[in-house]
Amino acid sequence: MSSKKKILKAAFAVFCMVSMLVTSMNPVIKAKAASNIEFVVLSARSKTLKIGDEYYLLAVTSNGKKPVFKSSDAKVASVNTYGKITAKRAGTAKITAKIRNGEASCTIRVEKTQIALSAKHISLENGCSARLTAVSSTGHDITFKSNKKSVAEIDEFGNITAKKPGTAKITATVDKTSASCMVTVKKPMLTLNRKSASLYRKEKLRLEVRSTSKSVPVWKSSKKSVAVVDSNGTVTAVKNGTAIITVTVDGVKKSCEVTVKKPTVQFEEKEVTLSVGEKRTVHVKVSSGNKPVFSSSNSCVAEVDKNGRITAKDAGKAYIYASEDGVKSRVRVVVK
Repeated sequence: MSSKKKILKAAFAVFCMVSMLVTSMNPVIKAKAASNIEFVVLSARSKTLKIGDEYYLLAVTSNGKKPVFKSSDAKVASVNTYGKITAKRAGTAKITAKIRNGEASCTIRVEKTQIALSAKHISLENGCSARLTAVSSTGHDITFKSNKKSVAEIDEFGNITAKKPGTAKITATVDKTSASCMVTVKKPMLTLNRKSASLYRKEKLRLEVRSTSKSVPVWKSSKKSVAVVDSNGTVTAVKNGTAIITVTVDGVKKSCEVTVKKPTVQFEEKEVTLSVGEKRTVHVKVSSGNKPVFSSSNSCVAEVDKNGRITAKDAGKAYIYASEDGVKSRVRVVVK
């Protein structure tokens, strides 16, 4: 049955009721006609509504004229000239229908909207998400808001995304009524596969990190002149010394102490004797496995190339040096 038909049916019922009342009171009315008794009969004396509901209050008057409707609190429930009541906010209001010498009233109670949340507390790892559902007693659309978007965001559908460790209050609001859910974004569990490591210059080491967070780990070296680290946790030794490699995820840190060792550099020969114009390659053992840098103390007597090949230039004495990562060794060269 349509709303219009329901209204007409209710109006007809009221009309019949009033007609019966008037008929039964007819002798009284005639007897007191000189007093001009007027009255109003309403279709309801009280009504409970939800916010947003509309209700037609029907009125029949003894003089057949349309009454004037008025609300005692239009902010709670308003009424138009035709008796249509609109529930606006929780509370109580009295709707009065009045003619010149008669009136009647109906008490309207507007219920406070109730909100049912799927959770009051949610705990998430950073980068993870969850769905918060909310249902209102009026069925009206609900809006969501986070008081700390930097910690946890929420969209119009109730999808929460964890952004960084901390707590955020998610508020669901409808019909000026609110309910909240506390979201905790946890600090991650973080582990690093090594606490210390020893390397020679140019050596590489891949550090492996495990985290419960979906955030990208951030790597840092305390002394880049000693060891550097890339975004994947690969450490490269630069020169002897000590550096602390730190990985950070959502404010949680783990570190590994990297020591770049000094190598040992040793010539196989103690002394090399050559004639002018003669050539010879000297051999050097370097513990790091890196190729040493050769130099001569007197290239006019003996010069050396990058591979350690000595060329005797003139009679005399010179030293051939081999250096690696600040460590140097030498062999004496005598040219006859």
